Amino acid sequence: MDIKPIIAEALQVLKDGGVILYPTDTVWGIGCDSRNAEAVEKVFKIKRRSDAKSLILLASDLDMVAKHVKEIPSIAIDLVEVNDKPMTIIYPEGQYLAENVLAEDGSVGIRIPYSDEEQRPEDGGGAFCKELVKRLRAPLVSTSANISGEDTPECFKEISEEIVSAVDYVVPRQLERGSTGRSSQILKVGLGGEIEILRP
Repeated sequence: MDIKPIIAEALQVLKDGGVILYPTDTVWGIGCDSRNAEAVEKVFKIKRRSDAKSLILLASDLDMVAKHVKEIPSIAIDLVEVNDKPMTIIYPEGQYLAENVLAEDGSVGIRIPYSDEEQRPEDGGGAFCKELVKRLRAPLVSTSANISGEDTPECFKEISEEIVSAVDYVVPRQLERGSTGRSSQILKVGLGGEIEILRP
């Protein structure tokens, strides 16, 4: 599959303030440019979710994380370097992002999509969304593709028609083959080296 036109279309939608439905390293995500507050508000409306809740973001690498987090705790760098499965880290304070992607305390959850070195963007999952985020040059919102309070779909066929019809672009479902179908673990880290496991 030639993914160049897919990435080009998805990028254009994101740059125009639209919302996309796409496969990640874990489950399907509803996403938008994390710097665009209006696009973020669209995501909350699609999920019927309170904007008091924060959103998880995807970054292409630690350099992108460093640009959008005021200070990365050293323990977080260690965790990312030894990580061998999808892991979202909640950092103490985000920056250069839309305010409505942050938690009330200013913290922000970011994951670098997991993929092994042999995976290519056309393999889907983590490799695909990592390439998409890299091309966007900014973190991508990644919230599960379900109405708030309902079960998280493990694959495309479980996503409700309400969600599919509400987004502006749907990435071809064939690219989900690189996804695990399971949500990532979530860890909250502090500047003093504290680690809190929010989701194992």
